[in-house]
Amino acid sequence: MVVSLTLSGCSHIGPNTVKVDRFDYSSAISDSWKQQTLLNIVKLRYMDLPVFVDVSSIVASYSLETGGSIIGQLSSADAIQRDSLLLGANGKYTDRPTITYVPLTGEKFLIGLLSPIAPKNIFSMLQSGYAADFILALTVESLNGVRNRSAMVGGIQEADPAFLRVLELLHEIQTAGAVGMRVEEDKDKGVIAVLFMRRDDVAPEILEKQKEVRRLLHLSEDRQKFVLKYSPARGEEDELAVNSRSLLQIMAAFSSYMDVPEEHLKDHSALPTAPITEESSAEKRESRIHIRSGKEKPEHAYTAVYYRDHWFWIEDSNWQAKRAMVAVMFFFTLSETGGNNRLPVITIPTQ
Repeated sequence: MVVSLTLSGCSHIGPNTVKVDRFDYSSAISDSWKQQTLLNIVKLRYMDLPVFVDVSSIVASYSLETGGSIIGQLSSADAIQRDSLLLGANGKYTDRPTITYVPLTGEKFLIGLLSPIAPKNIFSMLQSGYAADFILALTVESLNGVRNRSAMVGGIQEADPAFLRVLELLHEIQTAGAVGMRVEEDKDKGVIAVLFMRRDDVAPEILEKQKEVRRLLHLSEDRQKFVLKYSPARGEEDELAVNSRSLLQIMAAFSSYMDVPEEHLKDHSALPTAPITEESSAEKRESRIHIRSGKEKPEHAYTAVYYRDHWFWIEDSNWQAKRAMVAVMFFFTLSETGGNNRLPVITIPTQ
């Protein structure tokens, strides 16, 4: 009894739970976010509706109740019953988490899903260290009219050879530190994002690659900086027209690298796989973005979902696909797909 009373008076549940709960909830949210993203990518291949549900709040409530009792009886010398003493102890522990889910719906969510990502956000990812060839291949339909690989309802349209060469060159120029982006203030245009190519302290071979990029993208050879502008067609001499994708287009492009079960191709429930040409095969080997499928649940997967009696997953060893998945989730945040900001009111009773 004395021990139980001491524990109830001197111990604190809250501080000890932070070390466990904070990381457990963080891991659970991360895993569910990856699964939700992969599921919606897979559903797009089946022309199914993507649905997103956000975890808006988590409230972990704990209570610990302990108690003790002493019951005694003293009897007279001539009484039948003798003296007695009863000791009792009891305890109760309650874990009552309250988790709130909010479906992402409404006009703001739809606009964020369908609107092209701002070019400055795309090139900001390059500034943060993401490889130019990876980010641009994932998020851009065309650069100054030069087309990327595109996933359309009718099938897959392969990228122009010039686009693939531009990605290769930009990656090498980026590695050499000869390309960058900054935000400038223009009196007429307001805030603009500018892509610039350095000429000072740059190796001759990098300068040649810069010239080749300008030639392939039909840019002026005399300019060092170009204003980033969203446009499906070529812009003015001082502009780099970026036909950026929406989040929905990015997810559709991701789904084009998925293995569709043979029975789903036969019954036409899923979009067909593009015929493998020499160019597309080389591009797929280079990207290695691959969503696998099968009847059995994978043992070692980065993330996996169950859909239409099949498992779809990304292998943990496929770092290119993992990198693409994280980028999709980043762009999901950049697209302002937050939906309705009015959250439900939760009343937590005092324990």
